[in-house]
Amino acid sequence: MAGPDDPERLPDDMAAAIGHAVSAFGFLEEALKRAIFSLTRKQLGEDANERDLQAWLRRIEDIADDTLGTLIDSFAAAMRQERTPGRDALAADLRAIRLMRNLLCHASWRPGSQPGFWHPTFINTRGERYPDDMNPAAVQAVHADTMRAARQVLSIMRGTGIDGEWIGRDG
Repeated sequence: MAGPDDPERLPDDMAAAIGHAVSAFGFLEEALKRAIFSLTRKQLGEDANERDLQAWLRRIEDIADDTLGTLIDSFAAAMRQERTPGRDALAADLRAIRLMRNLLCHASWRPGSQPGFWHPTFINTRGERYPDDMNPAAVQAVHADTMRAARQVLSIMRGTGIDGEWIGRDG
């Protein structure tokens, strides 16, 4: 039974757009883990001593539980060490995606100021509110941006010559 303070049900197109965006965030997290594995393994070198190899393996196991923000920071650091071209722009894009991920995953949605638009009620850790209403097309753009960034991350991973089968992978 619905209560008087319950939010309105999102229309199917808006709910589907949010669901697709959220699934893209999950794909991005997997891509980042695989790329961190590849970049840091390459940096470790072929003749790594046992102590360094074990420390690296522990870190790779730990990334399975890292948040998107921590993964982005680790990936950006690995790109800096590797001197990856375009790293600053990609890192900036990933940080913007992280903010949208937090918004889309944690917002409470209220009808917007125009038909077909919804307002995400969310205050981030800096006390900032998202000022704009969103419609399905705006959320679909977040999905597209996230997938584009994930493809870039995977391209960097493939460029290492290490396939990115990170230790925390399921199955």
